[in-house]
Amino acid sequence: MSRFAILRHQRPDGMHWDLLLEAGQALRTWALPALPTEGIELTCQALPDHRLAYLDYEGEISGGRGSVVRWDHGTYRVQRQEAEGLAIEIAGAKLAGHVFLRKLPGQTDQWALRWAAAEGRD
Repeated sequence: MSRFAILRHQRPDGMHWDLLLEAGQALRTWALPALPTEGIELTCQALPDHRLAYLDYEGEISGGRGSVVRWDHGTYRVQRQEAEGLAIEIAGAKLAGHVFLRKLPGQTDQWALRWAAAEGRD
């Protein structure tokens, strides 16, 4: 299984959450405006790949880009992957269930994220 993390990213211009998915030697990354909540679709922004070190990192980020705290972490497995979307099952310390990411039509970096909790967890 591959690893994931969700970081609380406090920036000088505000706060967001980073979803990081291990993909080979890099992390696919999306900035989320809020934590995943069942039944609520979030519009998120795809970011450039991050270094694997961010799976375990907490602290200041160089260049005045704020600081991060790891909110959740665990493993995930891909259920379906296509050019326009991704379905994964996550098993984290706080979140467990299914995450569905789909690229918004006509957008280069805007995606929609939907989360469904595992039975017995929310």
